[in-house]
Amino acid sequence: MLESLLTAVDLTAREFSILTVIVILAGIVRGFSGFALSAIVMASAVIILPPVQLIPICWWLEMSASILMARGGWAEADRGVVWGLVIGSTIGVPFGLMLTTAVSPDTSKLLALVLIIALAITQLAKIRLPFLATKLGLYGSGFTAGVATGIASVGGMVIAIYVLSQNASANKMRAALVLFLFISSLTSMITLLYFGVMNSTAVARGLALAIPTTIGVMLGQRLFNPTFAPYYKPVCLTLLCILAMASMTRTVMA
Repeated sequence: MLESLLTAVDLTAREFSILTVIVILAGIVRGFSGFALSAIVMASAVIILPPVQLIPICWWLEMSASILMARGGWAEADRGVVWGLVIGSTIGVPFGLMLTTAVSPDTSKLLALVLIIALAITQLAKIRLPFLATKLGLYGSGFTAGVATGIASVGGMVIAIYVLSQNASANKMRAALVLFLFISSLTSMITLLYFGVMNSTAVARGLALAIPTTIGVMLGQRLFNPTFAPYYKPVCLTLLCILAMASMTRTVMA
């Protein structure tokens, strides 16, 4: 049975084991923070698979996590804002995928890792961009998130920067991220299929890793403690920077 699974996902036992551990940890982070699942997977697993192969896997992982968390997001999030972001993202994803598929695997790895580090540092620095509070800022943020999704499946981190500029409460920010990731995942599937990156191998990998991801998300939700909420985000972002920098160093030195 294990051999059949490894054949379907086209991975060695060691590679699959490492990916399983990565997605469980990423799921735990997503469960208590509401974001960073794909970013952590991308920052860690890029040493095993190139971004163009990780992006469709992350689609399945994000969808699995979003199904568990979307109910609360729909109740608390500003749906008008979320739909504006989704429209912009839907337009932006093809541009990101075009860039990812046009460059070499090593270049796409570095591009994805640099993007992750830049977004993490921007959030750690709590940089607020007032112009994002406009209609243009709304759709522009969605478009940028779409491009980021096409490059490294980290559109949620761009949306986090947008929400930060709105002075929204922590609950609303978390809800908007969860709902955006759920709806945008539905629309991005069409683009992934069009570019041919969502193939049978990607589906097999995504479904196989969705189970441990779901377990991680459920653990993360149980671990969530409102008392420590202010510390979750900076700790996650710092961890993300460390992982991305380590992967970048390994990629450059390889």
